[in-house]
Amino acid sequence: MPLTDAIRYFTEENRALACMSIACGDRNHVHTALGGIARPDGTPVAEDSVFDLASLSKLFTAMTAMRLWEKGQLDLNAPVTAYAPGFHRLGDVTVSELLWFEKELRTPVRVDAQATAADGERTLLEMEAFPHTGARAYSDMHAMVAARIIEGASGLTAMEAVEKEVLQPLGMTETFCAVPAAVRARCVSCDREHRIEGDRWYVRENVEPGTVHDPKARVLAPQGQRFVGHAGLFSTRTDMIRFCQGVLRGDVVRPETLRRMAENHVGRRLEDGSYRHFLGCLCYVRHPIQYHSEVPAYMGGQTIALSGFTGNHLAIDPEQGIFEFYLGSRVMNRLTFISPRQESQWTDFGLNQDGSGLIQWPGEGLICSSVNFVHQKDAHYHPFVAQTLGCCAKQKT
Repeated sequence: MPLTDAIRYFTEENRALACMSIACGDRNHVHTALGGIARPDGTPVAEDSVFDLASLSKLFTAMTAMRLWEKGQLDLNAPVTAYAPGFHRLGDVTVSELLWFEKELRTPVRVDAQATAADGERTLLEMEAFPHTGARAYSDMHAMVAARIIEGASGLTAMEAVEKEVLQPLGMTETFCAVPAAVRARCVSCDREHRIEGDRWYVRENVEPGTVHDPKARVLAPQGQRFVGHAGLFSTRTDMIRFCQGVLRGDVVRPETLRRMAENHVGRRLEDGSYRHFLGCLCYVRHPIQYHSEVPAYMGGQTIALSGFTGNHLAIDPEQGIFEFYLGSRVMNRLTFISPRQESQWTDFGLNQDGSGLIQWPGEGLICSSVNFVHQKDAHYHPFVAQTLGCCAKQKT
């Protein structure tokens, strides 16, 4: 089966992922595959394994916001402060500009450098908006503000709104912000992440399964007490299939709303020949250069897509009526990050030019690398999905 070839490559050959669970299909049909280990003790990944969605959480924030807009509870042309007055420096930014990344947002200091949730909250509320000056437009900050806008517009907490507008209508009973104690045994591990930041080599240890990986979410809501918008949700493959098929059927937002979400507001070619990120409503849309695109080459121009740092990717194409996603762990006992990130430096660490391979870690021996894993999908994942989706189409005709 083609999907198992992708899993075999990433979990056994390349070894960027400890485990991988794939699904692809259309509104009514799905193909799945999984493989690898979910825990350091060798526990195999299972159909009901629970994954940290990381930035895939933004899709739930976006869908909830647009559901509120469809219901007349959210005005996209209103200022951010109409719904989230605590962001007192964002009074000149509209909700639409916020959701479509039309301004660069910055806090005076890093949220994830704060010692307490209260300090993180104060830092977040000091956020300011600036014109974009370079290629980067994607940011966690927009979804973090969007979660507060949702709260102001709905009168609910952000998680309550997500549950009401998305999870409950789709029957997604195994998607959580605060993972219940009884479910944690099924959570995929993100323990022992290895990182290189300048001269500092360190390992994040003793991370309990079910603990959010994202550093900002961990500061603001360490036990999932609050959905912060950009990260923090956990889910299973079955629930994510329900999500994708529900979106394609129009059970979440109307088809015309989904098309609007895929509109690019910031991506363009810059004077130096590079491109600014091509982004839709808290998501990626098709980029002119495939290497930089989260949208698979076989999907259309109205596709919305995202990747998650922990080892996830999702794309939904309403034109063809198809979706694909994988959930995985590129964190467990792996090197995930090298900064500075110049590609020429990866070989200096003994890695391959694409960031894959093994690195000699002091006191531990060889550690697998998932550095630059996001750019390996087009060669070793998407072709197998395209082949599977092609088989699906033939079976239906």
